Amino acid sequence: MIGRLRSASLGLLLALCFLWGVAASAQRPAPAVQVKEVHSFGFTVSNLERSVEFFREALTFQKVSEVELSGSEYEHLQGLFGIRMRVARMQLGDERIELVEYLTPVGRPIPADSRSNDLWFQHMAIVVRDMEKAYRHLRRFRVRHVSPEPQILPEWNVPAAGIKAFKFRDPDGHNLELLYLPPGKGASRWHRPTDRLFLGIDHSAISISSTEKSLEFHRDLLGMKVVGGSLNYGSTQERLDNLFGARVRVTALAPPIPTPGLETLEYLTPPGARPMPRDVKSNDIVHWQVTLVVDDLNAAAEALRTRGVRFVSSRVAAFPEGRLGFKKAVMLKDPDGHAIRLVEK
Repeated sequence: MIGRLRSASLGLLLALCFLWGVAASAQRPAPAVQVKEVHSFGFTVSNLERSVEFFREALTFQKVSEVELSGSEYEHLQGLFGIRMRVARMQLGDERIELVEYLTPVGRPIPADSRSNDLWFQHMAIVVRDMEKAYRHLRRFRVRHVSPEPQILPEWNVPAAGIKAFKFRDPDGHNLELLYLPPGKGASRWHRPTDRLFLGIDHSAISISSTEKSLEFHRDLLGMKVVGGSLNYGSTQERLDNLFGARVRVTALAPPIPTPGLETLEYLTPPGARPMPRDVKSNDIVHWQVTLVVDDLNAAAEALRTRGVRFVSSRVAAFPEGRLGFKKAVMLKDPDGHAIRLVEK
């Protein structure tokens, strides 16, 4: 009984903090940059054919395009010399991902002992119509489990109650999540009648060291809006992350145009989370990038440089041919080292 009261009080406190944040947002100055939407999520892979097959067969993504790229503009964008890379764009529902294989220079694999609270952790959440059927489908492909089995988030955790989740890895070790959203949870698009089992991408989540510092970047500099949050802990969260003592502060962020969102994960416990190494490059397999659309990229880049943001790109790169779906791009890092790519269509 005491535990239930404590949980209820915690839920009320989180709700009050969220409402306070909404009220306070009306008094904040305008952000340095106003992102419009999430363009895509992307990450580096070691074998493009293998990754395309995995996402197509195990998760029913459709391949949209494949290109091979090189040249100085891509080198300036990625912060690497001598680039030659293959990029496959894949789609599930309305959302797209980019799978990038570097033919040169070849990067490093993901550390074998990576955990969810390490600050290089990132995953994307794929919404499913039926968790049990989706899990059985994945088992056919011998996916690498993170969670021992799908988990149901408890009733006391009001913002997330009834959500089913399962974490696993792709062939390179990138973390992925299946997400079932019961009625009343998540965006309305996830509850439209359909025969499809895998529906689309709800968000990408990143581990961070400080929610406040992350909000200063994603909310106050980039203009993302806080749309929800929760404090997740207990045996369900521990099994979901396969991390004993997991206690994580979750903050959901969204751009103005309804597209996939971004979640920040601040692991309050367990201790021992490792920082993102400063020498992580775009060709390392641990590399992810969240691509955000802005109207005036040159102005956005200048505004962020004057505020001391760390850039990967030496300058704004121009791609008039638009082979990746945009004409200008620049890459930078958030306070914990996660890559953000700003683009202008």
